[in-house]
Amino acid sequence: MNFLQSVPTIRRIDTDRDDLFAIDVVGHVSAADAENLFGLLEAAYALHKRIDVAVRIVDHEGVDWTDVSDETLKQGTIHALEHIGRCAAIGRPDWTPDARDALPVSSPIEFRHFNAEDEEEAWEWLGVRQVGVREKPAS
Repeated sequence: MNFLQSVPTIRRIDTDRDDLFAIDVVGHVSAADAENLFGLLEAAYALHKRIDVAVRIVDHEGVDWTDVSDETLKQGTIHALEHIGRCAAIGRPDWTPDARDALPVSSPIEFRHFNAEDEEEAWEWLGVRQVGVREKPAS
């Protein structure tokens, strides 16, 4: 295994909000990566009854959804409906229509897609700032 293969696909993004689950999804997401993601979400749900989510897509190369267990997907959907308020999707592709279609019409989750160049707007919509990111100087 070379060092590039050991770089995690799912990477946490530090923010100034404890109840925000923010991640980068980089490259190809294997079934194991997806299963791990659901586990990370479960840990966030254990800490906070309600959370918001930010998913920043970087160099998207697909997801192996067909190899994720049906039970994981079912439980993931149920728990998302119970715990997630807002979900910001940043970058391409825009997967929010597929997520909406997978949930009941009455889903309480508010999804919003932002292009990569509009990322600051996503953070504002979620009411959060990234930690460790330098502010742009005022013009």
